[in-house]
This record gives sequence, structure tokens and C-alpha cells, in this order.
Amino acid sequence: MTTHKNYGPLVVMLAGLTFIGADTDGCSNGRGEPVSASGVNKTTVKVPVGPDGLTTEQRNVAERLKRDNDPGSIKHLYVISAYSGQVLIYSTVKGKVTSSGKRLTPTSVVGGNNGNGWYGGFVVDIGPSRMITTEVLQDDGVYGSSVEYLFWFDTRGIYHQHYVQGGQILHVSSEPIAVKSVIINMEISAPQGAMNTVADPSTTTATTTTIAVPPPKK
Repeated sequence: MTTHKNYGPLVVMLAGLTFIGADTDGCSNGRGEPVSASGVNKTTVKVPVGPDGLTTEQRNVAERLKRDNDPGSIKHLYVISAYSGQVLIYSTVKGKVTSSGKRLTPTSVVGGNNGNGWYGGFVVDIGPSRMITTEVLQDDGVYGSSVEYLFWFDTRGIYHQHYVQGGQILHVSSEPIAVKSVIINMEISAPQGAMNTVADPSTTTATTTTIAVPPPKK
């Protein structure tokens, strides 16, 4: 008499293990390394550093922080129309521009004293109370985040910041840039009711744009 063994449950279990081990979602190659849906494995590259031991990205951030905090530094702000390219506002900047999201204190506190000391964050003084926050003090010594922008140094070493905000483009540079004309020049003030002659800040010539300033209503 021939004995037939029942392998059904064992086959089902092995099939289940095979299914679990297979990479069916394009997320892992079986070694815990990420894989794209097209089957491309994650790779790494050795980033070269300069004689100062910094990468270009690290050097840019470090240099920006130095220039932003250089005592007595002056920068130039241009507000440009994204539609016409016209410079709407020009102003010098003492030190740097600052986003309203920057703060001297954190906006939230958590944790507390469990009887064995402080835990779970950083100690901050809020009024008369000593509290804990999980917010990290930024490199510039304040809390919060800035408006997103690009910044770079051109081949002459001039520093530039470039913001795009809807219909306006904000550009900040460490030196004046050449523009055709300026509608509102914050560096020139005129008495009410007078004609305000606005000089082109990028030149030392007599190129001007004349803007009528209406007298105040009586």
C-alpha cells in the first residue's frame, strides 16, 4: 500500500515566505538598500573637498553667514516685476534682509522636569519660567526659517540672493547691478508735492527717471 504524504500546508508556507522575500514594490533589493521602480540601485559618490576641508556647498553656506554678519556691510535690494522686468523698488540694506519667520525665542515648548533633571529637548527661559523646546537654534543664532531663495557668488566674488514671490522678484546683491530705471528709489526722499527725480543706482551718470509725487489731500 502506497502512503501519500500531505505537503499542502508546507507548500503554502514556503510560497508565502518566497513572496515576502521577493521585491515586488521596487523599494528594496533584499539587502535593505533602496531600489527605484525601474530597478536602479541607490549609489554613492565621494564628494571632493578643497584645501580647507570643505565641500563647495559647505563653503557657500559658511561664506554667506560670514557676509551676512560682517559689521558695517551694505547690500542692495531690487524688487523686480516678474511681468515687465521693471525695477519697482530699490533700497540699500544695512547688514542683511531678514524674514519675518525668524525669531529670538521658540514658538513651542514641550517636556519638563521629571524630578531627575531636564530631558527631551533644549532648556529655554520663557519669561520667569524655565521650559524645554525641541526647536534647534539656527546657525545665525535665531529660531525659525527664512523665505526660500537661491544664493550664489559670481566670478567677481559678488554675493547674490534671488527670491521669486508671485508677481515680484526680489534680488539682493553685495554690489549695485545695472538696471534701466527704478520706479521707487528708497534712497531718495522729496518733499510732498514736489517732483521726485530718481537716479539710476547702477550708474554714476545723470540717467534719471522722473516720478510725480501728488500733494497731500486737504
